[in-house]
Parts: sequence; structure tokens; C-alpha cells
Amino acid sequence: MPEQRVGLGFDVHPRQMGRPLFLGGVRFEGELGLAGHSDADVVCHALADALLGAATLGDIGEHFPETDPEIAGIGGLDLLARAVAMVMEHGLRPASCDVTVVAERPAVAPRREEMRRNLAAALGIPVERSSVKASRPEGLGLAGDGAACLALAVLTEA
Repeated sequence: MPEQRVGLGFDVHPRQMGRPLFLGGVRFEGELGLAGHSDADVVCHALADALLGAATLGDIGEHFPETDPEIAGIGGLDLLARAVAMVMEHGLRPASCDVTVVAERPAVAPRREEMRRNLAAALGIPVERSSVKASRPEGLGLAGDGAACLALAVLTEA
């Protein structure tokens, strides 16, 4: 049986006027975007962190620092693809993922399948192994006036 590794990732960003909102590579029109050096896609960032963690390669802040002008404005799916390439260079490959978006808005359910397809494509896995869920913090401030994401990634030997 091939070795399996599991990684947990988390990301959170506050809202910022004048920016589009991206979650899992899907643009949510009419929603206030998130602040960040990149597109601030908390789903892709959390999942990239989970992948890097499972491969014991550090975190996205180490590999994609905010001070790097080369990644200014990078799309979340592009950043995620770079993280996938890094774990594959170390003899591992994604097997599955599970993410939970934490935000008061927008509603994720209407766009869930698009997000699942985007994440599966970036990881090179069947869409059936990509899970996207959401939870509203019910005004408890868990994500502030922003959005957060928890992500779990499973890697196997390549």
C-alpha cells in the first residue's frame, strides 16, 4: 500500500473595496473582494498550505512571500498549481481534498460544483475526490468581515 500523508491548511483575509472576490478560482460578481498581495483566494491558499504541509515543505508564506513582486496579483489557481508541482517534485501526488469556506457571504452552494471542478483540475484528481463545503459563522466573528477557509489534503507516493 502506498504511503499516504495528510496536511491541514488555513487562510483568512479581510474584505477590501474595489477588489473582486475569488473563491476556489470562481469569481463571485457583485461581492466585495478580499485584501491581499495576490487575488486573496482563501480556498486556494488554504489548500496550497495543506499540500505543502502534507509534504513537509513549509507553507505558502515561505514559498510565495508577499514581498515577492513576481507573485503580485497571482491567481489562486496558479498558486495552487505551483504548490502541486512542488509536492510532485518530492515524489508525492494529490489524492483528494476537502475544504470548508467560513464566511457570512456569499452563498457557496450555487457555485460549489464550479469550485470542485477547479480544485480537482489544479490538483490533477477526479472531481469525485474534491469536496467543497461552507459554513456561516452566524455573526460570531470567526472570519471577521472577510472570509476564511480550512483545507485538508491527502497525498500519496507518486
